[in-house]
Amino acid sequence: MALVKRTVALAGALAAITLAGCAPPGYDEPDPSNVDLLPLGNEAAPSASADSDQELLTPTDVELTEELVNKSIPQMGRVVTDGAGFVLYRFDKDSNNPPTSNCVGECARIWPPALTDGKPVLTGIDPDKVGTLTRQDGTKQLTLDGWPLYRYIGDTKPGQWKGQGVGGTWFVIAPDGKKNLSCLPTGTPTPVAPPPEKSGGGSAG
Repeated sequence: MALVKRTVALAGALAAITLAGCAPPGYDEPDPSNVDLLPLGNEAAPSASADSDQELLTPTDVELTEELVNKSIPQMGRVVTDGAGFVLYRFDKDSNNPPTSNCVGECARIWPPALTDGKPVLTGIDPDKVGTLTRQDGTKQLTLDGWPLYRYIGDTKPGQWKGQGVGGTWFVIAPDGKKNLSCLPTGTPTPVAPPPEKSGGGSAG
């Protein structure tokens, strides 16, 4: 009987660890992967814009995303990060056919788009899947398999993925452009508050 109780207790502890491992806070330290550096070869450049009258994001709000990296991080497996190691996301309310971003205004303050000058370095990412779209303010946003790419301001350190499952519409993007569903929160996380000082009426999803 004592052995049975001990086994049950151990199983419960393991279950708690597993749930904690998939909690929105994610992980503080990314797991670097050594992959070959690929040049940006056949860049697709679809032109699309969101049909919205929300406040636009100005080019000075976000630094350019100069690199896309295929990286492995604990529990999530393969993800796409920028050159600084921050995990990138996709939004279910966007479209990849044609590539369209519906995250503007306040939404874009919480989920800064991955802006580009058209010359990102690709590390382990298929160049045929990488493209751009033109946002309402004229800036160009990187896409992967047509899906616009974003960061999440709730991720304060490289390798974190606190944006996974936020609002039931935001998900870590895999190197092939699909959602990485390896680890999901038990509930539906809400987005962090937007940064102060600028007003915006967009939805955070």
